[in-house]
Amino acid sequence: MRGKKQEINCSFCGRNKEETLVLVTGLSSNICETCVDQARDIIADELYGGVYPEEENRREEKPSKRKEFRLPEGTTPRRIKEHLDKYVIGQDQAKKIISVAVYNHYKRLSFPPTMAEEVQIEKSNLLLVGRTGTGKTLLAKTIAKMLDVPFAIVDATVFTQAGYVGEDVESILSRLLQVCDYDVSSAERGIVYIDEMDKVARKADNPSITRDVSGEGVQQAMLKMLEGTEVLVPPQGGRKHPEQNLVKMNTENILFICGGAFDGIEKVIARRMNSKVIGFGSKDTKRIEEEDMLEYVTHKDVRRYGMIPELIGRLPIVTYLRPLDLEAMKRILTEPRNSLVKQYQHLFRLEGINLTFSDDVIEYLAQTALEYELGARGLRSICEAVMTDAMFETPDEKDIKHLTIDLKYAKAKLEGGMLEVLRAA
Repeated sequence: MRGKKQEINCSFCGRNKEETLVLVTGLSSNICETCVDQARDIIADELYGGVYPEEENRREEKPSKRKEFRLPEGTTPRRIKEHLDKYVIGQDQAKKIISVAVYNHYKRLSFPPTMAEEVQIEKSNLLLVGRTGTGKTLLAKTIAKMLDVPFAIVDATVFTQAGYVGEDVESILSRLLQVCDYDVSSAERGIVYIDEMDKVARKADNPSITRDVSGEGVQQAMLKMLEGTEVLVPPQGGRKHPEQNLVKMNTENILFICGGAFDGIEKVIARRMNSKVIGFGSKDTKRIEEEDMLEYVTHKDVRRYGMIPELIGRLPIVTYLRPLDLEAMKRILTEPRNSLVKQYQHLFRLEGINLTFSDDVIEYLAQTALEYELGARGLRSICEAVMTDAMFETPDEKDIKHLTIDLKYAKAKLEGGMLEVLRAA
């Protein structure tokens, strides 16, 4: 005969193992989770007056961070654009639209609707279309520095549909939480810039017959988040910490700005307008250059490029950024507060050297960057190629106080020559 199965009970309260959540078993006795909590409270009362020292310190060191995030006093769309003008050259139309959207978003939060009001203002998410290097990310970063609001920049290329290798779209909000030091109330009033949005476009305008987990699947996963809903967010991000507790966030008051190069969308616009990208239209004789095509971008073109209609409906504002011309490139090199010329001059000033660039060098660098077709980002790589030797040698030359970069030296460096024609001014 089998022996009777021995029952395991808590040695303190007598509850059976099936009646407890956790039963810790020792050599000769057991204890359940309820008795552990009671024992902890008894120790706290007897030794520490009811509160453990570490808990008291935690209460003192972590003050409440809840506050209303509003635009600084006196801020208007014009003021926001004027600040953007100090760092971003051109793109007046895009700067106006972003300034108005951000201003209206926080004006909407500053005056929440009451039950008696019939009008409820909806948020207006944005979609920025423009070639690489035209300033989409720079606009977002500049707004982040100006506004006293939580701001996060994420890359859409790392996301996949839930259940597949890659990050879930909820990780977008994880970045925003980390910026806010995990203050949920602050994060729910933030701004998120989603870069490389065109990389999640589906392969064709028609729905995919196979599972497109990194394209159409990502767009579908973003729908409710962009519109406004409660989302369970992994605070530490992704699947590296599956044991973490999820945080509930409401995205109704989070402004989403999406940006992408949408390479080749000019051809989509040209077909819609019944015109060639370069040439004469069939309806009139107006010449439309490829660079001007983005001016006519609409939701219809973005849909044909591969964005699903449901997502486009949640991005009601679509604007464009013009490709940079020679004059804009020259201004980018010299005018903004963080221009490359000012950065190099500051680096040399720290070494006690006064650095100057001749005017023909500025035009030559801008023209070379246009040939690379990398936008403003191409300027940095070109300038580094020109300045590397000078930055390598001059710190050891204590007698050099003035340095001028002329056209001959710049051409020698970019064309592979090794001529040393730096001259003291």
